[in-house]
Amino acid sequence: MALSVGIVGLPNVGKSTLFKALTKKQVDASNYPFCTIDPNVGVVAVPDERLDQLAKVSGSQKILPTAIEFVDIAGLVAGAHKGEGLGNKFLANIRNTDAIVQVLRHFTDKDVAHVHGKVDPESDKGTINLELIFADLSSVENRLNKNEKLARSNDKEAKELQPILLKLKQGLENEQLAINIITDEEEKALVKDLNLLTMKPMIYVLNVDEDNVFQETDYIAISAKIEADLSELSYDEAQEYLTELKLDSSGLDKLIRKAYETLNLITFFTSGPQEARAWTIKKGSKAPQAAGVIHTDFEKGFIRAEVINWQDFIECGGEVKAKEKGLIRLEGKDYVMADGDVCHFRFAT
Repeated sequence: MALSVGIVGLPNVGKSTLFKALTKKQVDASNYPFCTIDPNVGVVAVPDERLDQLAKVSGSQKILPTAIEFVDIAGLVAGAHKGEGLGNKFLANIRNTDAIVQVLRHFTDKDVAHVHGKVDPESDKGTINLELIFADLSSVENRLNKNEKLARSNDKEAKELQPILLKLKQGLENEQLAINIITDEEEKALVKDLNLLTMKPMIYVLNVDEDNVFQETDYIAISAKIEADLSELSYDEAQEYLTELKLDSSGLDKLIRKAYETLNLITFFTSGPQEARAWTIKKGSKAPQAAGVIHTDFEKGFIRAEVINWQDFIECGGEVKAKEKGLIRLEGKDYVMADGDVCHFRFAT
């Protein structure tokens, strides 16, 4: 499954600089509001040292990591729902993403103007959430108008949906996020097609000064400037630079780990002479579902899975020795996948 994350923020918070650094995709990151007029999409390979080790043991010709897609949109301002700035029409570009990253300014630079005249991450967060709420309220009100007519004609689904939409409308009007209004899984399923922005998990990133990346915070502290520097270096040079800065990982690594944790995702692997590949699935997925991520036919005709932990696979030097030691297990349809499983699926054609 492809992981897609939308990036939002006020103008001049370093959002596009961070996007450029994360994706190595050139975007206009000029120092003035609304420079990002069209949505930018960048696909980034998810770094995973386990995959490289598996490929080395298997002598794989190809290494295929899983990927994360970042969608960068124009900066929001207070009143976007009323048409201020560029309005909120660009929010439509992130309605199909899995999560939203809010980039909040926490760096000090007199040469970069703040749209509100002061650096206040909590205030910025409130402004962004309010604009997302107003965008969702518009979607809910539009659906309510259409649904009311159907409900009056005794349409069963419309009658079931009506009280949920009314609950959403009332909650959004009270400035609540949809994810806090609708908590029942069945109700979530009924409004899923609305793709409400505030129903998505939120990840908050503080764009800090270079010497503040160590600060303790409930948010992810990232220096877009450091990330921009890292993006210009080779892998070895980047690792050396991180060591000099006394950082154990890059901002990208932190953000990806947080995204996986927030979305409850895990990774499993397939590894052989042709390719070593990482696959992303929801935590709690069973073996047939994991097989289906590779190909729908694998899930339909699933027979069993040969499974081994990635560390055991590497320590044994590959499949042959692992089988001799009895470390490869045969698992059936009820097996719940674990992060780091290396699998070979058997299926009927």
